[in-house]
Amino acid sequence: MTGTGLVARTTTDPTHRPGRWLALSVLVLAVLLVAVDATVLGLATPFLSEDLKPSGTQLLWIGDIYSFVIAGLLVSMGSLGDRIGRKKLLLTGAVAFGAVSVLNAYATSPEMMIVARALLGVAGATLMPATLALIRNIFHDPRERSVAIGVWGAAASAGAAVGPVVGGFLLEHFWWGSVFLINLPVMAVLVVVGVRLLPESKNPAPGPWDLAGVVLSLVGIVGVVYAVKEAAAYGPRWDVAAAAVIGGLALVGFVRRQLSIRHPLLDMRLFRNRGFSGAVLADLLTIFGLSGLIFFLSQYLQLVQGRGPLEAGLAELPAAVGAVTAGLLAGRAARRFSVRSVVAGGLAGVGLATAALVGLTENTGYPLLGGVLLVVGVGAGFSFTVTADVILSSVPREQAGAASAVSETAYELGAALGIALLGSIVTGVYRGFPTPDAVPAETASAAHESLGGAIDSATTVPAHQATELVTAAQDAFVHGLSIAAGTGAAILLTASAAAWFLLRGSKLEDDTLEDDTEESADAVERVG
Repeated sequence: MTGTGLVARTTTDPTHRPGRWLALSVLVLAVLLVAVDATVLGLATPFLSEDLKPSGTQLLWIGDIYSFVIAGLLVSMGSLGDRIGRKKLLLTGAVAFGAVSVLNAYATSPEMMIVARALLGVAGATLMPATLALIRNIFHDPRERSVAIGVWGAAASAGAAVGPVVGGFLLEHFWWGSVFLINLPVMAVLVVVGVRLLPESKNPAPGPWDLAGVVLSLVGIVGVVYAVKEAAAYGPRWDVAAAAVIGGLALVGFVRRQLSIRHPLLDMRLFRNRGFSGAVLADLLTIFGLSGLIFFLSQYLQLVQGRGPLEAGLAELPAAVGAVTAGLLAGRAARRFSVRSVVAGGLAGVGLATAALVGLTENTGYPLLGGVLLVVGVGAGFSFTVTADVILSSVPREQAGAASAVSETAYELGAALGIALLGSIVTGVYRGFPTPDAVPAETASAAHESLGGAIDSATTVPAHQATELVTAAQDAFVHGLSIAAGTGAAILLTASAAAWFLLRGSKLEDDTLEDDTEESADAVERVG
């Protein structure tokens, strides 16, 4: 096996110096930066809809263009970090992420917002692979690395909790753009502290960066996801078919190119490892089943149940609490029981909890919602933490960036597909609601674009018509959400079954192995 750590021989072994945990705290800030941004968008959507007045399609693009771009670039950016240095890429990306957040905050049209979210995806693609790759190179002891990955995952979940609460507070006191400006102080601390504490690490013999591969992966992933999104929302069209064909051919070309060149962006032979492939597939299916539901849940809490932004953010806390707790315990649980039992069991719990939302109504009580969110958080926390550990443990350190990028690509691709497919189910069902009599055609058209649009347009008609219009729109939205929950539950239970079979025999490392590169030892020395 390729070396994954240093043997602890003396009390002065650099793997046991405290600097590595300080470095982890910087990586946690980067994770928070991305997680907070992802969660505040859902809360800001009703306010954004009222101000920018996007169409239903534009609203979906605002929600998923970030995932489209980041998914298309993650492998390329992970490989770039392996070549130029993960610290350098992380800090550069953090500065860009903060700068583009300002553009998001001051967007003045749906088109500008979509472009700003796409640019944020470019910056975000540099952050997540770099953080996991640095963990792989800083923590050489497998058990310590499991703890570090658990902290990393817990930070993402904590960001998911902090985002709605802080975002809700900001939305109740400031305009919707303020939720993006909270990235700036986090970015500033990350850069100032990271310059001093983070070690630089990279592949000592990386070879040239494959620009043709970058283009093929971006075109392939964006093309395929676009085709799925548009076909789910509007049915087959010539442009959808063209995007699917172009995307598919680009992905085939990417795989063939990576297998034939000497220094690939991604070593496709990694997928011969069943544990690696099973972990990647589990991640993709899990977030696929959850993302569409999560995207619309904040709208349900605010626009259907009438909660304020802060109250809606607090209502989503159980998921984050469960994920943080499970993430910190996941490594120990996987070693005591087995990788496949922890991952498959966690996903089964998430699937069953999601299935409970099939009976969702406008008046569903919070005890049920809170219980579902808690179980979802616990199950996802166990699954994502263990699969990340499996993926990182399956590769040598010099390929950590590319492997981390595969993990993150599965996550982001699943998110994009989930929002596209499950979101399109919600949107498709919603658009079919019957318009009450005597409502003007222009008002009815605006109401059918989105639930936020229906509530906004209802203010232009008499009170009795407004009540009927909003009630009909809310009923249709909840019906679509319940169908999406059932679809998501089926996907999650399928992911559980797949994990059970594909992760058979997979184990987390228990012993520290001999170091295999001088570069790795130097990196640890710099951390200390």
